[in-house]
Amino acid sequence: MRIGIDLGGTKIEGIVMDRGGAIVARKRVATPRGYEASVDALASLVGGLDAEAGAPCSVGIGIPGAVTPAGLIKNANSTWLNGEPLAADLERRLGRPVRLMNDANCFAISEAADGAAAGAGVVFGVILGTGVGGGIVVHGRALEGPNRIAGEWGHNPLPWMTAAEYPGPACYCGKRGCIEMLLSGPGFERDYAAATGTGLASPAIVAAAERGDAGAAAAFERYVDRLARGLASIVNVLDPDVIVLGGGMSNVPRLAARAAEALPRWVFSDSVNTRIVTNAHGDSSGVRGAAWLWPEE
Repeated sequence: MRIGIDLGGTKIEGIVMDRGGAIVARKRVATPRGYEASVDALASLVGGLDAEAGAPCSVGIGIPGAVTPAGLIKNANSTWLNGEPLAADLERRLGRPVRLMNDANCFAISEAADGAAAGAGVVFGVILGTGVGGGIVVHGRALEGPNRIAGEWGHNPLPWMTAAEYPGPACYCGKRGCIEMLLSGPGFERDYAAATGTGLASPAIVAAAERGDAGAAAAFERYVDRLARGLASIVNVLDPDVIVLGGGMSNVPRLAARAAEALPRWVFSDSVNTRIVTNAHGDSSGVRGAAWLWPEE
């Protein structure tokens, strides 16, 4: 049995998953602010899940950041984790090995293992939510890279910018025109507000577009075109078999299909065989991927 944990900014979700990939127990707790409190919450959650399973389980955790070669957390938006040896501290508390990985990588692992990209050789998992992230899985294994940033396409500039788009909005990373600032849910909302003078949440914009509202429909068309451009740059470098969309924006009806239709215009090939699909496991994909960090169990 495997324990998978998704360490989010507002909640920590944990599951027990059996050998066949079925979830047999699930627990959620609020994410505390502060490092020691987070370690306490994670250790307590594992203890509760062990009890549900009837025995100690392997532990995999998806985190909102990356683990450096020295074992320290970096780039976490839960900033109290940064610079801390989370895996080592949890291993001391739990008395067993713990595997940590970026949550976007966990999403990609889940969808490659038994989700929308099952059986594919190279998978690029895309998070289109409050931020924009990505993970790469090659023949069942996540590709992290020596800097532990493989798949972080959200902080590349949007390719083939139009004159109206250039230089792009300022990003919190200190640069301008980052994909995250245009393809995240908040980025979609900012684009609509800038064009129409009206502030709406992403689901309301999509609903308005479906009703035939011209401003909302135009914002959605811009989003699809920008998504296709961003993904084309991934195809040109990585050439994945499947791109899986996740995060809140992936719930937009026909987004995957529309992006697939727009992709060939931008890819450096006379044909495009990469599939773009919506995730199979929804909000559970990240926590399932964390459990799959122990595939041998």
